[in-house]
Amino acid sequence: MKAILSILVTLLIYSHAVGQTVAKGYVYEDSNGNNKKERREKGIAGVSVSNGVEVVQTDSKGYYELPVGNDNILFVIKPSGYKVPLNEANQPLYYYIHKPLGSPADFKYKGTEPTGKLPKSVDFALVAYDEPTSFTSLIFGDPQAYNLDEVEYFAKGIVAELEGVENISFGLSLGDLVGDDLVLHNPYIQAVSRVGIPWYNLMGNHDMNYDATTDSLSDETYEANFGPANYSFNYGNAHFIVLDDILYPDPRDNQGYWGGFRKDQLDFVENNLKFVDKNKLIVLAFHIPLLSEGNLPDGPFRLADRQRLFDILKDYPNTLSMSAHTHLQRHNFYGKEDGWQQEVPHHEYNAGTTSGDWYSGEFNEQGVPSSTMRDGTPKGYAFLTIDGNQYKIDYKVAGKAKDYQMEIFSPKVVAQGRNTSAGIYVNFFMGRKGDKVEYRIGDGAWAAMSYVEDTDPNYVSHLYKWDLTDKLMKGRRPSNAVVSTHLWRGNIPARTLPVGSHKIEIRATDMFGNVFTEEKTFKVEEPVQ
Repeated sequence: MKAILSILVTLLIYSHAVGQTVAKGYVYEDSNGNNKKERREKGIAGVSVSNGVEVVQTDSKGYYELPVGNDNILFVIKPSGYKVPLNEANQPLYYYIHKPLGSPADFKYKGTEPTGKLPKSVDFALVAYDEPTSFTSLIFGDPQAYNLDEVEYFAKGIVAELEGVENISFGLSLGDLVGDDLVLHNPYIQAVSRVGIPWYNLMGNHDMNYDATTDSLSDETYEANFGPANYSFNYGNAHFIVLDDILYPDPRDNQGYWGGFRKDQLDFVENNLKFVDKNKLIVLAFHIPLLSEGNLPDGPFRLADRQRLFDILKDYPNTLSMSAHTHLQRHNFYGKEDGWQQEVPHHEYNAGTTSGDWYSGEFNEQGVPSSTMRDGTPKGYAFLTIDGNQYKIDYKVAGKAKDYQMEIFSPKVVAQGRNTSAGIYVNFFMGRKGDKVEYRIGDGAWAAMSYVEDTDPNYVSHLYKWDLTDKLMKGRRPSNAVVSTHLWRGNIPARTLPVGSHKIEIRATDMFGNVFTEEKTFKVEEPVQ
C-alpha cells in the first residue's frame, strides 16, 4: 500500500511539474534584426499571441501571458505592417514549440525532442515595414512527392520556372507536401525555398503520423518541421487562417481519416477572430474541401464542423476558402441551403495541384511527367491577388505561357454537306457553371457554347493512348477521367461549311472578369465515296 501511495505521489508531483503553467513574454520590434530582444528594443502593443486555442493581445509594453500544458506551440499572429524573421530556407519564424516530454518516441517518423523547462520569457521578433494593401501571393496545391525522383520532378517542373520571381509577397502550399514518407519533408523544404520568398505551409493527409492513436498527435512530425498546424497571420487588409482539417483516426471507426475539425481548432478560430476587424478579407486555407455532395452527414467532410465554422464567419462579409486534395480544379459555392448565413455565397477555390495527376503521364519538354489532372486541368499553380478586401485568382499552367487558359478539342477533319455528331469542346481551366464561353467559326457570329458535365475528350484521347500502344511507354498511365466542372460544347455546322480550312475562335470570361481567347483549325473535305 505504501508503495502504491509513493507512486501516486510521484505521479502527482511529475504531473504538476510538466502540467499546465503560464508562458510569458514580449512581442517586440527587432531593430537590429538579430532575433533577440534587447533592453533598448521596444515592445509592440495590441498584437495577438496564441497557444493554439486561446488568443490574447499584448499590453502597452508588448507583454503577454498564456497558459501552456505539455503539448503547445506558442505563436505570434503577425500584424499588418510587420515582417517576421525567416530561416535559411525562407520559412517564417513566428512560433515556439513547448513540448517538455517531446513527441512520442515510438513513432516511425521523428517529431520534437523534449524541449525541457519553459524559458523565462518567450519573445517574438517583428520588423516594421511598409506593407502594401494590394499584393499577390503564390498558391501551391499538393506537391505530394512519394520519392526523391518526384521531389526532383516538382523542383524541375514547378519551382525552376519561379526561381527569383518578383513582386510576390509570400507563398503557401495547401497540404500533402509529401506522399506519406515524412523524411521527404526536408527535401521539399529545400526545393520550395529556391523560389526565394517567405513560404507558409499547411498539413495534408499524406503529411500525418499514421502511428497516432489520437488526432492531436497526428501532426507531430509536421510540427517539428513546419511549426503549428493551426495558425493565422495578417497581410495588408487580409487575415489568413491556416488549419489542419483532417481528423485521424476517423472518429467513426478509427480507420482512415475524415475531413473536419476538432473543437479546440474551431475555438482557436473563434478566439482569433475576436481581434480581427470585420472589414478585413478573411482567407481560410486547409487541405480537404468543405464540400459534402448533397450535404450528406457521412460525406467527405463532417457537416457539424463546417456549420460551426460558417456560424463563426457569419458577421464577416468578405471571405474566401482555399483547399486542394482532390487533384482536380473547381470552384465550390456554399449558400443558405449549406448552412452559410449570408446572402452572398461563400467561395471555396479547390486548387489544381503542382503534382497534377500524381506525376503520371507522358514526359514533356521539361523532362518531367505531364501529369494532367483527371478533369483535364494541366498541372500548375495559382496567384492570389488581394486589393484591400477584394481578391482574384489566376491559374498558371506549368511550362506554358500565362495566357494558356483553355484547351480546345475538335475533330481534325469532317465531311462536307453532312451533319456530324462530333463537337467542339473547350476545357476552361478556371471556369465554372454560369461563366460566359463563346465560339465562332471563321468570320461567323459569336455564339454561346453549352455548359456540359462530362469527361474531357482531350484528356480521354491522351489516356487511351496508353491502352492502345503495343509498346510500353516511359512513365505511368494516368488516372481514369472524371467529370469536369469546367467544360463547354459547341456544334459543328459541317453541312453548311465550304471545303477548306476553318478557324475556331473561343472567347471565355471567368468569374473575375478576365477575358481569354484561344484558336484552333479544322478541315472540311468532300466525303469519301
